[in-house]
Amino acid sequence: MIKNSLIQKMSLVFTLAALIASSCSGGNWREEFNISARKLTPIGKSKYYILEPGFQLILESETKHLTITVLDETKEINGIRTRVVEERELKNGELYEVSRNFFAIDQETGDVFYFGEDVDYYKDGKIVNHAGAWLAYENGARPGMLMPGNPELGMKFYQELSPGKAMDRAEVISISETYKTPAGEFRNCLITHESSKMKPKKIEEKVFAPGIGLLNDGKMRLISYGYLKDE
Repeated sequence: MIKNSLIQKMSLVFTLAALIASSCSGGNWREEFNISARKLTPIGKSKYYILEPGFQLILESETKHLTITVLDETKEINGIRTRVVEERELKNGELYEVSRNFFAIDQETGDVFYFGEDVDYYKDGKIVNHAGAWLAYENGARPGMLMPGNPELGMKFYQELSPGKAMDRAEVISISETYKTPAGEFRNCLITHESSKMKPKKIEEKVFAPGIGLLNDGKMRLISYGYLKDE
């Protein structure tokens, strides 16, 4: 009896260890956000994301220049009013990509949700393709969570849920980092590791400052931020 009891206990320990290992090694990416029960609005701010018209971030490296602007423009998607955020990227001084992203924020939690994007890629001043464009509620696509209002260590969530087109996801790695950019030094920063279900081995680290937002994108670093009306 004692021997059997010991074997059962050991079996339980091994089972629990396997479950923990499975949980840590992958999977468990949140992809359901109960959108229909949310109180969503196209304007607002949370700890690491500002969704207010006129707010702008500018990031730069030796060869790239990225301007992110919250536009005074909205788009209705499946009955939900979303805010348009434009990202305009230059490479070696020439226009490379313009994307119009559609976001909404939960009034109660501060969670920011991603409803899709229109994308234009340029070459020699002309549009050459629209790779990566998607829209929630079309062709099986669903809204993802761009940024949680209250990030916690270990959180794993899909930002884009468009099978075959865009399946980006993020994992919260830290909420207490200090990070330096040409625009200043920022404390209590959020760090995420972003990847795609379609390319899981390619991981990109992003940093976000409280009250500001994105501080880096690849080699680009924040060089200025603020509201256009203040300039």
